[in-house]
Formats: sequence, C-alpha cells, structure tokens
Amino acid sequence: MEIRINPNKTYQTFEGIGASGAWWAQEVGGWECRDEISSLLFSKDMGIGLRIYRYNLGGGSKESGRGDIENPLRRTECFENENGEYDFSKDGAAVYMMKQAVKDGADEVVFFVNSPIERLTKNRKAHCSKGFPFKENLDEENYLPFAKYCLDVTEHFVNEGIPVKYLSPINEPFWKWTGGQEGCHYRPRSAGRVMKVFADEMQKREALKGVKLSGVENGDIRWFNKSYTRNLFKYESVRKRTNGVDLHSYFLMPFKMPFIGNRAGYLKRYRKWLDKNYPEASVTMSEWTHMQGGRDKSIASALVMARVMFEDISILNVSSWQHWIAVSEVDYCDGLIYINLEDKSFEMTKRYYATGNFSKYIPYGAKRIEALCDDSELMLLAFKKEDKTVLIVINETDGEKEITLPSQALMAVTNEKKNLEETIVSKKAVITKKSITTFVMRQSENG
Repeated sequence: MEIRINPNKTYQTFEGIGASGAWWAQEVGGWECRDEISSLLFSKDMGIGLRIYRYNLGGGSKESGRGDIENPLRRTECFENENGEYDFSKDGAAVYMMKQAVKDGADEVVFFVNSPIERLTKNRKAHCSKGFPFKENLDEENYLPFAKYCLDVTEHFVNEGIPVKYLSPINEPFWKWTGGQEGCHYRPRSAGRVMKVFADEMQKREALKGVKLSGVENGDIRWFNKSYTRNLFKYESVRKRTNGVDLHSYFLMPFKMPFIGNRAGYLKRYRKWLDKNYPEASVTMSEWTHMQGGRDKSIASALVMARVMFEDISILNVSSWQHWIAVSEVDYCDGLIYINLEDKSFEMTKRYYATGNFSKYIPYGAKRIEALCDDSELMLLAFKKEDKTVLIVINETDGEKEITLPSQALMAVTNEKKNLEETIVSKKAVITKKSITTFVMRQSENG
C-alpha cells in the first residue's frame, strides 16, 4: 500500500508539544531524581524533547490553608507574602523544575492561572463559593490588580531569562470550581473583560513586548466555545495581543450517542465557524488528559491519546498540543510519567513514548502537509520543514499493515513491546498492530 505525500498542499504551522508542571513540580522539585525526570521530558537527546512548559501561577491556597482542597499537591503558593510584598523565593521547587526544563530544551514557557490570588477573590479563597447559578469569584474592580500581579511576576521571570511566551489568566472558565482544586468561574462577557484589562496593561510594559496573551482555555470542546471566542476577540487590544484561541480537548461522554457523541463532528463545526468568522486565528490545544480511572501504562491508553492528537491536529488544525500534566502521583490515567510519593520513585508509560513519536521528531515551525493512503484504518499526519519530512502513522487495529514510502527513512516505533525503537528502513515498511510509528525522510534520500 502506497503512502502518498503532497508537500504542495499545506495546512497549519506546527509549534510543538508540551505539558504542565501543575501539581507535581512543587513535589518532584525537591527530589534527588528531579533532573532525570526533567531530562526525560524536555531533552531531545535524553528524552522526548517536549518544547513547551506550562507553569502554574498559583492562587496562594497552600499558605492560607483555606478552601475545600483535600489533596495538598493541588494547593499552590503565590509570590506575595503576608505584607503584600513580593517574595520570589516562594514556590521554589516548582520554579526549579521550570528552570531545569528550560535548561533541558523547553524554549517556550506558558504561565497559566487557575485562580486569582486569594487576596483579590470575593471569598478570599482560590476557588468559588457553592451555589447556583454559577458564581464568579472576582469583582471587576479587582481585574486590574489581578493583571498587575500576574504581569509583575511574569516580568520578573522574563528579566531572569525565562522564555515566557504566553500568559493565560483564565483556565476553564465555564466550570463552577467550588472545591477540589484552585479554579475560578467567569461568564463569557467577564472573561473578555478580564482579557482586555490584561492586554491594555501589557501594552504599557516594554519588558513584556515579547509575551502574548492566551486563552480562554474553555474546558470542553462542545460547550460555549463560540461564546468565549466571540468575547475573546471582541476587543481590538486583545486581538493584537493574542495569536488565536486556546482551548482544552476534553470531551466527557458517559455513553455514546449519535451526533452528541461525535467528537470529530464538534471539531469540524468549530473549525468551520472559526474559518468563517476569524480566519486569521490559530488554535492551540492547551490541555488534555485521558479521563479514566486507574494507572494505565499500556499501549491502549497511548492509542486513545494518539487518536485525540490526530483529530486535533488534522481537523482542528491546532498549532500546538499540550498535556494537562507531565507527571502524576494519583491513581488516574493522566501523566506521561507516574511517581510514587512513598519512595520518591517513578515509572514510565506508553503515553510517554507515544508522545515522543510526535515531540521528538516534528521540527519546530514545520508545515503540516497532505498525506494519503487507501487504507481508511490508518491515521496519517505529515509535516515538512526544509529538507525533512516527518510522517506519523497510527494503527489502532489488531493487524499489521505493509506500506510503501516515498524514500528511505528513519523509523521509530512505539507499540506493546517497543518504546520509540529506531531502525532504518527502505521504501518498504511494516506498521505493527496497535502502534504509533514515525518516519523521518530527507529530501536528499528521495529517488
């Protein structure tokens, strides 16, 4: 079966794969193996070369102890002390992991906020109060102090040499966020106003001229994305300060139903709406995790993730794709690496290696190009930059597939038995069952 790659049909420019340091960096940053874990994630030589690191700019619930947040790792420090002065020695372990990620190769850092700092919220907690309808937790009079705090912190780290490229003040604004973790609800109109205040204040700061706003990171690809997007782009100052819209790729269905259960259909409709109304706007997929209980380290979970990545990249045309968390300590199907708090050890997952099939081989700034074959069971993605063409083939089936490539290639395979195992293949190759396979071809090798 022939793989047909057409470099003349191009789509989005792809900027890379990333993950956040939320809920683990403040723990792992104090461990002896912290540098090894960072290297596994962000180094291309020693690991999978994640390019983007998301740093959680916290609300301060760890210091105060207020609020209904049972898991201590879901509490964060803020950079204010009790006198309202800045103390940048705080959150030291998490800051260490951010800086180490940059040393290892992450050249884009995103600061994201789950909740404004407690001093500014209505209930002085880093999550909303219970009640219906959904209650916002930030008065409009505190939008500017909220922006000034976040921008002061951003400016501090930019001046330290941290490559902060984006600041995201709002995270999953639609949800109620009444406990369990830091979070803040915003109606679409309020979210737009918050973003405007941030954009206007950023314009006054020369040190932040290289930092963009991102948002508003809505939490489900089905609901209210159009409403939040309209309000995001409502103000000219915000449009100038953003590249596009950031959203999360969750699709929480308790059971399958026609139309409502069609994930790809929602992506297509939102992409079509964007192309019609905001054709210049890019889309960043800034958070996803496999919402399933239990620690799944298997290829099954990796294939679920790979399909989501394929759909987001090929249908929604996202410019980057980011995991919710890189490292997980809970009994849940989320991180790329699992840690064990008792003995401060870690375990790898197939999701880690399958992510590497993307992050390790797709060059920064590559153009996605057309890739076709006659087998509808295979999912294909292709990227090109200069003389390098990268082809990713996802096979969810229980059968092997024989393919013919345009040229000799480096082949990297992740399946039940292999973890990014590399070999050189001629134009003929076998796609193993239940696998993610990457091919890297050079122009000089064609023909």
